[in-house]
Amino acid sequence: MPLKGELAVFLVTLLVVNTIAESPYRFFEWNVTYGTIWPLGLPQKGILINGQFPGPDIHSVTNDNVIINVFNNLDEDFLISWNGIQNRRNSFEDGVWGTTCPIPPGKNFTYILQVKDQIGSFYYFPSTAFHKASGGFGGFRILSRPGIPVPFDEPAGDFTVLIGDWYKSNHTYLKSILDRNHKLPFVDALHINGHGPQGPNRAAFTVDQGKTYRLRISNVGLEHSLNFRIEGHKMKLVEVEGTHTMQETYSSLDVHVGQSYSVLITADQTPKDYYIVVSNRFSSILLTTTGVLHYSNSNQEFTGPPPGGPTIEIGWSLTQARSIRTNLTASGPRPNPQGSYHYGMINTTRTIRLANSAGQVNGKQRYAVNSVSFVPTKSGTPLKLADYFNIGGFTPGNIPDAPTGKGIYLDTSVLQTDYRTFIEIVFENKEGIVQSWHLNGYAFWVVGMDGGKWSPASRDQYNLRDAVSRITTQVYPKSWTAIYIALDNVGMWNLRSEFWARQYLGQQLYMRVYTTSTSLRDEYPIPINALLCGDVAGRPKRPL
Repeated sequence: MPLKGELAVFLVTLLVVNTIAESPYRFFEWNVTYGTIWPLGLPQKGILINGQFPGPDIHSVTNDNVIINVFNNLDEDFLISWNGIQNRRNSFEDGVWGTTCPIPPGKNFTYILQVKDQIGSFYYFPSTAFHKASGGFGGFRILSRPGIPVPFDEPAGDFTVLIGDWYKSNHTYLKSILDRNHKLPFVDALHINGHGPQGPNRAAFTVDQGKTYRLRISNVGLEHSLNFRIEGHKMKLVEVEGTHTMQETYSSLDVHVGQSYSVLITADQTPKDYYIVVSNRFSSILLTTTGVLHYSNSNQEFTGPPPGGPTIEIGWSLTQARSIRTNLTASGPRPNPQGSYHYGMINTTRTIRLANSAGQVNGKQRYAVNSVSFVPTKSGTPLKLADYFNIGGFTPGNIPDAPTGKGIYLDTSVLQTDYRTFIEIVFENKEGIVQSWHLNGYAFWVVGMDGGKWSPASRDQYNLRDAVSRITTQVYPKSWTAIYIALDNVGMWNLRSEFWARQYLGQQLYMRVYTTSTSLRDEYPIPINALLCGDVAGRPKRPL
């Protein structure tokens, strides 16, 4: 092991460019393997990291350099993406197909991340080959630096709570269904930290009476919006995906796929066990799983059924979503208040309307954005590398700024945007299911959402004062959601549906944030250890 440690130090010396010298380094070495997991009480083939399912938590502090050496011991290519980590000026490290070559079987790759100017609750997950359906995910938290005020007292404990939907079938079988361009069946169950609804196989969290705890809840699932609640306990919302929020209190919380929330709970009830409940939303088929909130001074198990929650009510969820607002006076990653940036006073320079759709192309199921169903380039060269080496293979700007109403067609869709501009994106959902959209490399302000059709007059109801800044937003059925983005992070960034089968079959695109005046000083150079594949395999790591 000392040799590996020396190698890691040597790699950091070579790889880290323009990082902040005084920012600490945190080193991780991960071995990715197959293993037997039991989320539904029966053995399944899962993906483990260092023998763990879910994978190990990453704990970091604002501006830390996080160095993760990933060894791929699977029998297929593998990549990890960092949901919410902005990888500023460094989309090479983003860990999705369009930016990063996958790690071949038996090989390793060292991710060099810096959590620059970030705080909050996030997670990581495998982005290739539908691996997400078999595990490989874990929590990623970024704490505030010492001396930066946090708008609540330090809790007695801080728990990662990963919730999601789950199939009995492994990722290989599910991927084969999608590769035949068919829809997936309905999921089999829900889980909390990899524990399903079967008997004693429950997730458990132990608390001391009278103390307050932080729960970092992330929906790492494949499709379903989930409702989270704790029997007899209120939840005070304090942070959403890197933003300290107004501290509203909720009896239950809708967490849409890909989203993360931090809540505080106080163990102020009679000592005993209490149900932690997760149930799916907006479906005629109701699934529920339970965990345990255990008071350390009690041996009394819970009695009776778990508490019910909302099921198909969209209005209830919309009202809750609108109640989530930024705490303008609280500090973020820096000591200045979060409200110092007056996003509502900045004029947008461009409006992009993106409409999701479902249909068939040549008799096969596909999903699309503005009628374009995303497919990788024929060579398999990640877009970021093709762009860096100037070899073409795709056409920036080949997706329109507004829905066309045309039938679905296949293309490698890349939205050309200008670096250092301020834009508006409107997600339009004419379908009868909830959508969930995520943008890598950025946080954005969710300024408005409502039912019906969006029009310029819809801007009259925008929240231009304290809208929450986050990384993933829901769009309700037959509805729209509008966001504002400051395009201050140069690179190639994935904008996708978090409904994982839909992104796999085309409901995604890449945003190329660049201008002709952008210089190499605006972006980190390609990492010296970058994996090269497709048409750039074997090339020297410098632009041609």
